[in-house]
Amino acid sequence: MKPIKTLLAFTPAAALTFGLASFGWAGMAHADDHGAMSHHGTMHVTKSPTCGCCGAWVGLARQEGYDIKVTDTADLTSVKLDADIPGNMWACHTATVHGYVVEGHVPFEALAKLLDERPDITGIAVPGMPSGSPGMGNDPTARYDVIAFGGDAGDGEVFYQAGL
Repeated sequence: MKPIKTLLAFTPAAALTFGLASFGWAGMAHADDHGAMSHHGTMHVTKSPTCGCCGAWVGLARQEGYDIKVTDTADLTSVKLDADIPGNMWACHTATVHGYVVEGHVPFEALAKLLDERPDITGIAVPGMPSGSPGMGNDPTARYDVIAFGGDAGDGEVFYQAGL
């Protein structure tokens, strides 16, 4: 019986040691991948500190390869006004990347299209918080429009249709 007690006594310590070692390996893999992650450039996201769906969108953006800088604020209205986002296109968070404004739960396919095509617009928006959009359930079949605004887009035109 004594060998079993000894084994049981060391099992938690061994599990903890293995867990910490695994955590370290994951951190090293992340550090190695960081150079590849910045190929999209740095995105600055301004959001409410208490918004879980915005945090989910930021996490997905990081998975897509964006280097993210987050600013939490209770005054999102000023951010949206300063970015010249039309009031009917407001959503819960505002991002900027490569000189464009990205408002709300924009799918990353639309963001890639924006950065590839580089149209003469201020930005793109997913007004409101559509169910199934990134950070709001992540359903690739969810249908909603991504609207371009400013510049050649004027007050807004459909830039991308999600779920089609």
